[in-house]
Amino acid sequence: MPSSATLRSARIIAVLAVTQVISWGTSFDMMGVMGRVIADDLALPNEIIFFGLSLMMLVSALAGPTTGRFIDRYGAAKVLSAASVAFAIGLTILSLSHEPVVYFLAWVVIGLAGAMGLTAPAYAAVVEREGLNGKRTIAILMLFTGLSATVFWPILTYLTAHIGWRMSFGLCAVIHILVCLPLHLFGLPRPEGGADAKRAAEMAPVPLEPAEKKRAFLYLASATAIASFVSFGLSPSLLALLQHAGASPALALQLGSARGAIGVSARMVDMVLGRRGNPLLTGLIGMSLMLMSFALLAFIPGYNPVLVGFMLLYGFGTGVVAVARALMPLSLFSAREYGLQAARLSLPQNLANAAAPVIFTAILDRVGFTATVMTGAVLSAISLVFIVLLMGLVRRAASREPLAAQGA
Repeated sequence: MPSSATLRSARIIAVLAVTQVISWGTSFDMMGVMGRVIADDLALPNEIIFFGLSLMMLVSALAGPTTGRFIDRYGAAKVLSAASVAFAIGLTILSLSHEPVVYFLAWVVIGLAGAMGLTAPAYAAVVEREGLNGKRTIAILMLFTGLSATVFWPILTYLTAHIGWRMSFGLCAVIHILVCLPLHLFGLPRPEGGADAKRAAEMAPVPLEPAEKKRAFLYLASATAIASFVSFGLSPSLLALLQHAGASPALALQLGSARGAIGVSARMVDMVLGRRGNPLLTGLIGMSLMLMSFALLAFIPGYNPVLVGFMLLYGFGTGVVAVARALMPLSLFSAREYGLQAARLSLPQNLANAAAPVIFTAILDRVGFTATVMTGAVLSAISLVFIVLLMGLVRRAASREPLAAQGA
C-alpha cells in the first residue's frame, strides 16, 4: 500500500501537471498553431504577431524577482492562484484585440501571469511541500510539462476550426478560472508545519557564507542563462543548421523530430536517479555533451552518422541541462530560499530566451554554418566553466563543515 508521503507526492504532481500543461499550452505553446491565424485575421505581419511571445518573455523576466519575493512572503499556492486569474484576464483581452496596442497589452498581462505561474513558482510549490527531497517530483513534473504542446496543439486546432480563435481564447480563459484556480487554491496539500519542518526548510545543503552565496548565485545564473541561450536560441534554426551540415530535408526533419524524444529520455534518467542524483554533476555532464555535439559537427560535418551522433549528444545534453537548471538551486540554497532564488534566476534566463532565437537566426543566415556551430561551442564551454567554478565553491564549503564540527 502506498505510503502517505507517496500519496502526497502523487497529489502534488497531479495538480501541478494539469495546471502547468494548461498554462504552457494556452500561452507560449499556443502560438505554434494560432499565430498565423491571428495574423491573417488582424491583417498584421507574422513577425508583429510573434513579437507577442518575446514581449511575454521580457515581462516575465523583469517580473521574476518580484515574484520570488511574493512566493517568499505569501507562499507558492497563492502566487499560482493569482497567475490563473492573470492568465484568464490576458487571454480575454487577447480574444477582444483588434489592433496592435490591445494585442500587445494582452501579452504584457500574459507575461505577468507567466512570471507567477510558469515553472519556477510550480517548482517552488513542490519544495515548500517536500523540501530538498523534491528533486524526483520536479523531474517527474518536467516530463508532463514537456507534453503541453502535444496536448494543446490538436485541441486549439480543432477549436479554431469550429468556433474561431477568439472564442477559443475565451474558452481557455474560462479553463484557467474553473480548473487551474481551484486546483491551486484547494488541490495542493498544505506545507508541513512543526518545528522540525521549519528547521529543515531553513537548512541549506551546503553552508555557504554570505560572500560565497553571492558568488554561487552569479556562477549559477551565468551557467544557466548561457545554457538556456544556446538551447532555446538554436531550436528554431535546428532544421536549417542540419541542412547546412549536409542533411537532406527529410533527414533533418527526422533528426529534429527525434530531439524531443531524446530530451525526454534524459529527463527520465534523472527522474530514476531521484534523490541520489547530483544536480551540479548533472549540469556538468549535460553541458559537456552539448560541447561535444558542436565539436563533432564543426570538425566532421557532412556525414549522416555524424549528424545522428550530433543529435544524440545535443538532444540528450539539452534534456539533461533542462533538469539541472531546475534542480541546481536545491544544491545551494535552503528549501525556504528556493522560491526566491529560482524566481531571481528566471530573470537572466528569460532575457536570454527572448534574445536568443533572433541572434542565432541572424548568425546562421548572415555569417554562416561554421560561425553558428562555433558560437554554440564557445558558449557551451563558457557555461561549463561556470559550472566547474560553482562545483569548486561548493566543494570548498562542504569540506569546511567537518572541520567546523571538529572545532566545536
